[in-house]
Amino acid sequence: MPDDMNLPVSMPTLMPGQLLARGVSRHLRGHDFVCVEELVPTSGLRVDVMALGPKGEIWIVECKSSRADFQSDSKWQGYLPWCDRFFWAVGPEFPTELLPEDTGLMIADGYDAEILTMGPQTKLAPARRKVMIQKFARHAAVRAQTARDPGFVLPFGG
Repeated sequence: MPDDMNLPVSMPTLMPGQLLARGVSRHLRGHDFVCVEELVPTSGLRVDVMALGPKGEIWIVECKSSRADFQSDSKWQGYLPWCDRFFWAVGPEFPTELLPEDTGLMIADGYDAEILTMGPQTKLAPARRKVMIQKFARHAAVRAQTARDPGFVLPFGG
């Protein structure tokens, strides 16, 4: 039987937004949240980070690595009906005055983040919360299975 423990591990090269997402996920884990990246709450939307809290709260974090990245995002308001709180995560040099008021703000890098502004809380309806928790669980399970068995991936329903 081969010894997989001695095989070299290659780390993927992450894009700037993915580095921010990693720092956000690490930080939120310290607050007892678990996170998934690139979850699709509904057709046409894909959130950078969705976080599930210990009491079932759902936060969405959009990671913006530059002014151009932010200015090209016209869908962010479509994420609001799918979470209890919405945040932007940006690097320390990002011009935060560009960000809309009444949203949360995190400053992040590839290793950690800090919540500067919580932003308003808008409770999800129970039926939508149930749908989102199920989507979160299925997304996380597919990611875990893909990590364990990268050569065998079937689409949902496949």
